[in-house]
Amino acid sequence: LPQIVYIPKLIIYQETLLHLPHYLLPPFHPFKTTPPLARKEVRKKMERRGVPISSIIIFILCLLLSSSATTVPVAAQSQNADSCSSNGALVGLSGLPFDPSSLRQCLSAWTSRNYILRYSQASSNVWNFLLSAPDVNSYVAVGFSPDGQMVGSSAVVGWNAADGSGGQVKQYYLGGQTPGQVVPDQGNLVIATSAIVSQQSRLFMAFQLNASQPSDTVLYSLGPAGTLPAAPGYALTEHRDKVATTLNYVTGAIGARYFKHMDPVWFYGHVLVQGSAFIMGTVGVIAGLVLEGNLSANVSTHKGLGIFILVLGCLQVMAILIRPEKSSKYRSYWNLYHYAVGRILIAFAVGNVFYGIHLGGEGSGWNGGYGVALAVLFVIAITLELRMRLKE
Repeated sequence: LPQIVYIPKLIIYQETLLHLPHYLLPPFHPFKTTPPLARKEVRKKMERRGVPISSIIIFILCLLLSSSATTVPVAAQSQNADSCSSNGALVGLSGLPFDPSSLRQCLSAWTSRNYILRYSQASSNVWNFLLSAPDVNSYVAVGFSPDGQMVGSSAVVGWNAADGSGGQVKQYYLGGQTPGQVVPDQGNLVIATSAIVSQQSRLFMAFQLNASQPSDTVLYSLGPAGTLPAAPGYALTEHRDKVATTLNYVTGAIGARYFKHMDPVWFYGHVLVQGSAFIMGTVGVIAGLVLEGNLSANVSTHKGLGIFILVLGCLQVMAILIRPEKSSKYRSYWNLYHYAVGRILIAFAVGNVFYGIHLGGEGSGWNGGYGVALAVLFVIAITLELRMRLKE
């Protein structure tokens, strides 16, 4: 803000006036008072130049008011933003079974979805939990797994009714991979009390568990927007936020084999598609390693396959550095190596995706969807293969 220094018979606007044209500034000495006659002369000179003193005063006041008006909302927003480094979003939060400020531990549980989990041990056999997430008209869930798997877990699910009738929290037992095996009001958790409230576009789901030590393997999920559990069955729809990268590998392989006649567009398209698949696969492996550390899940086979696939991808990327010229006698050997490694990579990647769906307990829906996508690509590949052989 502009600093105003008050000196007898003189007000010096130290910063604001510095941004005005120099001819607007009267000559002054900061530590000397200006005689009244000199002040009148300065005022007259400025007014003769078309710049009344009143205009400058109004201009400065507008700056001060606009600065204060824009500063207050930003400060309020920063205080109310929810994060582990700030409890501003908890101010004024009511309707919970315990005081949220008493929770000593905080975890940024799901960064991409801005999930914040706070928890603390209230007594020898009582634990308090508070899950904070954006209110996007969907259910939020936190599950406790004995082995890192979704199947066999018990989850606390909460949502806020769209009609304003209030929120609801239920326990679900994840007994299988189909929606019918996700049973409401069942599970291994002993929930003493629970509540969910919405404040400042965020959901705050609080629950109290009776346990000496809850499972340290915690899972999170988010329901589809606009679809909430409803009476009488309170069935859960499949949660969202999943991605696979194998389709990119398959698509790139199809383009590499059947569109050579479009060189060099074919070559750069192949590099672009396979390069994006390699980047996404690398990110997927890193995310898997991070999740394994956070969830303590036993997925050694899935992890090993992922690392093996990543190594094959690295070999494919590095192969371009030693690619011989088309006229070289070694080009055929390089092509054989490139084709073989690429097909082995695709086979293992497809299998690992299906295995990952099985580990996640996603059921026939995801298997069917992924299978249909692969089937479409397979039909396209067969059609292009027949077309190429007929031309030959």
